[in-house]
Amino acid sequence: MCPWSQMLVIPHSHSREEKMFRLARVMVAMVLCPLAPAVAQTPSGGPVDPAAIEELVVANRILADRGIIDAYGHASMRHPGNPNRYLMARAIAPALVTAADIMEFDLDSNPVDRRGRSMFVERFIHSEVYKVRPDVNGVVHTHSMGVIPFGISQVPLRPVIHTASFLHVGVPVWEIREAGGVTNMLVNNAALGKSLALTLGSKPVALMRGHGNVVVGPNVRVVVARAVFTDENARMQAVALALGGPLNYISPEEGAKRDSEPSDPARAWDLWKAQALKKLPAN
Repeated sequence: MCPWSQMLVIPHSHSREEKMFRLARVMVAMVLCPLAPAVAQTPSGGPVDPAAIEELVVANRILADRGIIDAYGHASMRHPGNPNRYLMARAIAPALVTAADIMEFDLDSNPVDRRGRSMFVERFIHSEVYKVRPDVNGVVHTHSMGVIPFGISQVPLRPVIHTASFLHVGVPVWEIREAGGVTNMLVNNAALGKSLALTLGSKPVALMRGHGNVVVGPNVRVVVARAVFTDENARMQAVALALGGPLNYISPEEGAKRDSEPSDPARAWDLWKAQALKKLPAN
């Protein structure tokens, strides 16, 4: 620590010459030793394969193209080489994300190399989930309109289509007022993010009352598929409920069976990617 600030204390008993000498020493010390040490930069988790960056870019484009996230939703992936880092775009509409927009963060949501770029205030959703879920390598936060009714009513979101059978484990609803009182409903700090992550628990999806949801998965492709199918399932469940009568939901046994024999998301991913990037093959 620099000692020059302590040298400013000059006893009154010193002569004028002594005081002038002390002040001169202080001035020299100020030049040689700054008042405050430089703030240490958050270290990087290491280089990332450009293909992985591109996968995250495509994830943003797909989710936007399919109407799952709007101008304010976001997707992230855990750093492939360091589980204590994650990657996420700067604060920009997902449909506009490019590789140059991807930033690296630690698990306290501190940026590694900010360079003046804006950041999503709700990035704490991602970091706090990564802290408590080592099995998760992809996180999506959406404002999916399909799920909103199930976060504000007493009707639980349950699987009605086979592609959303992963919902058979239950879909908890997070109430931000229980975690932070009356807020602006944004998960803009670690405490709120942690509360949401704990409500999510071991589940793949949690609803956020009056806000949207958080969806997680073992990789980017799976979490994108889950986000898409959760919204589609919610819309179909609402239609079925409107028809009246008891619904014949997918059973926990059927859901567990599908969990044990997961389908390959590549077919859907390839199609959604082509549609999002407008590169469909010619007829």
